Amino acid sequence: MRIKYTISIFFVVALVVIEKENNIISRVTDKLSSKQAPETHFSLTLAEGGSSTSLSKTGLTYMMKRHLENYGEHPEMVRRGRKHILLLATTRTGSSFVGEFFNQHGGNMFYLFEPLWHVEKMLTLETGGTNATVAAKAYRDVLQQLFLCDFSQLESFIEPLPVDHVTPSLFRRWSSISLCEESVCSPVVRGVFEPYHCRSRRCGPINLTMASESCLQKEHRAIKTVRTRKLDTLRPLAEDPRLDVRFIQLVRDPRAVLASRMVAFEEKYKNWKKWATGADVPIDEVELSKLKGNCDNIRMSAELGLNQPSWLRGRYMLVRYEDIARFPMSKAAEMYRFTGIPFTPQARFWILSNTQASKKTDGLYSTQKNSSEHVEKWRFSLPFKIVQVVQKVCGPTLKLFGYKSVSSEKMLLDKSISLIENKVFNVL
Repeated sequence: MRIKYTISIFFVVALVVIEKENNIISRVTDKLSSKQAPETHFSLTLAEGGSSTSLSKTGLTYMMKRHLENYGEHPEMVRRGRKHILLLATTRTGSSFVGEFFNQHGGNMFYLFEPLWHVEKMLTLETGGTNATVAAKAYRDVLQQLFLCDFSQLESFIEPLPVDHVTPSLFRRWSSISLCEESVCSPVVRGVFEPYHCRSRRCGPINLTMASESCLQKEHRAIKTVRTRKLDTLRPLAEDPRLDVRFIQLVRDPRAVLASRMVAFEEKYKNWKKWATGADVPIDEVELSKLKGNCDNIRMSAELGLNQPSWLRGRYMLVRYEDIARFPMSKAAEMYRFTGIPFTPQARFWILSNTQASKKTDGLYSTQKNSSEHVEKWRFSLPFKIVQVVQKVCGPTLKLFGYKSVSSEKMLLDKSISLIENKVFNVL
């Protein structure tokens, strides 16, 4: 009898857990769908004639939807040369710096810096962790809509929810020149705090409808993200006939990445710091598993891209941060040739001006550095015993990307020995 009751209780608990998970996934799925907004009115200045007209929020949503549908009905807009660039990386690989190569392009580029930050934050709050399957779909769907200049799905992940498409909370707005241009600069609102306000001019909270209109006027679109883990999840973007996507995967020596993260994210990497300083501190298997998972995901995405399956043929490029740091101008030119976009004088000037700095000047996400000196600086801050751990866990990744392993502390500290092999990854 007791066994019968135990089995019954077990099944009840299991059903409760399953139902809870289903509710979480259902809520996230709802966020990926268009929501019926309540009817609210506001004043909108139309481009033609400049007159002020009262327009309902649902009416504006319909107007924007038709605008985007019309865009999708004209494939010649893709054929005439419009490109969509997705810069894929992980944290502390120099992606902010490399993203500027496209942000600084000039008037024809619409660039977004880490828009998926909002998606990751919301999914983490919903579940207490990130469900990889749900997150991958959310990331892909939001990216797809952003490349079409549709901010509606992104809006549903911004907290607090934008009011009439206006928000003061868009993450790192200042990192996008496009989002701080005059055409997207709304009046300052007294008493409204904006943590990510524009630096180039005084603007009020960003109106995402204005951002969408600005995006539609640009010839090319580029997005930088460190939140997509696997290249294969992005296949629908490559196969979308409305898009012409180029994937650029930025990688860096995993030993250098770990050294940088230990400095930038001290609390998150405190166990690694303990291992670096304490001889008898045991290695945590959970931390090693995370490191291996990161290395494996990067490597598998690169292997997929380099194998050039039909859906990625001509659309994938692998770039090492170390090559960009040593040869910024030539690597930038190579990236531009790959995308089919002209390498503008503005971009060239920015690269020349921001790769000769005597020291980093902009904190955690610096885009200014003496790039050639920065390449192997990690060798003199990461203890040899930690280097050995990374080499053991991430050996296949190091080998694929052409990073040499060290066999002794002497070799690690010997400046005359480069740990970067000369390697060609792309046939352009």
